[in-house]
Amino acid sequence: MDMLLKLAIVVLVGCLAGRLAKTLKLSNVFGFVIAGIILGPSCLKLLSSQDLSSLGIIAEIAVAIVAFKIGSEFVVRDMKKLGKSFVVITFSEVFGTILVVFATMYFLFKQDFAFSLVMASIAAATAPAATIMVMRQYRADGPVTRTLLPVIALDGVLGVLLFGIAISITRVVALGAEVSVWQTVGRPVIEIFGSLALGAVFGLALTFFGQKAGDSDELLVTTIAMILASTAVAKVLTLSPLLTNIMMGAVLVNLTQNSNRIFFSLNHFTPPIYLLFFTLAGARFDLRVLLQAALLGLGYLLARAFGKIFGAWLGSKAVKAEPAVQKHLGVALLPQGGLSIALAILVLQHQPDISMDVIAIIVVSVLLYEIVGTNIAKMAIQKAGEIRGMGSTIR
Repeated sequence: MDMLLKLAIVVLVGCLAGRLAKTLKLSNVFGFVIAGIILGPSCLKLLSSQDLSSLGIIAEIAVAIVAFKIGSEFVVRDMKKLGKSFVVITFSEVFGTILVVFATMYFLFKQDFAFSLVMASIAAATAPAATIMVMRQYRADGPVTRTLLPVIALDGVLGVLLFGIAISITRVVALGAEVSVWQTVGRPVIEIFGSLALGAVFGLALTFFGQKAGDSDELLVTTIAMILASTAVAKVLTLSPLLTNIMMGAVLVNLTQNSNRIFFSLNHFTPPIYLLFFTLAGARFDLRVLLQAALLGLGYLLARAFGKIFGAWLGSKAVKAEPAVQKHLGVALLPQGGLSIALAILVLQHQPDISMDVIAIIVVSVLLYEIVGTNIAKMAIQKAGEIRGMGSTIR
């Protein structure tokens, strides 16, 4: 079958599955991934492994855009307004999750260093969609919900940054005895700071060209060109495209007063890219790999839950947050979403030998949280006594 016809089928089936997911009060990402699993090698085999390899460019573009948008969340003036307490809580729950998941994978399940570190770094990110939906539906308000949103915002940025650092480290470790101790330490440092410096340069360039752009179409073309160029240059220099695009977005949003205009124009380009990306990500899911790694996946889920809950409690305790925050914040941070799938697919480019296990575990984790995430968020907010805390008027 012609590749263009296959892509047409993927888009149509993905669109229908996304719409069905929304009617079931699930995110469209859930529908996209399920559509991909059905169309992929595990079920109907419409898409072969060769097809997925040839369409890898879509994943690169999608992850680059996701990283660029994540960088836009790092607004210095907003971070200053949050105060130290939010930063302490976020760092505590993120590093608590990473440490617990890494220890579980490496020491308990005897997995290798690269796999353990990658799984731990992916575990850090939280999906806000389910929690925000519950907050709006029940007009929740109180200490937990007021703490939750800024923590989730910082959580996403920090989680992706740490994932980029983890990938840089594992790429060097994978070389084993071929590198010296200095290279083992120095190479990741050079890659990390080199990527951030390159991203800053492209961020300054996009700030300049963005101000010169005329209409929204020209602005969109300029933005896409800069994202593609930064990704390509980072790859040529063996730097991290992920960190480069995060930094580009961060520089742009902090130097441009009307940066929302750029990100708004980008929204007109991303829907079909995201649909293809998540549907193709689902197609990469291998049921046989999951069955082999079922116990490992269960260990990951339990370790991540414990790390989130304990880390959030420890951070809240350290800043003397209200008892409700200490007790219930961690549970509300459990949902995991599309960002984690994007990171798992990125592993395929850098560590293909461990990527199938990573993708299988993360896809199932995300699908599970898509189903139960809303109930988990509702339970946490309800037990905190913040349901309908904003009164009877919908705001």
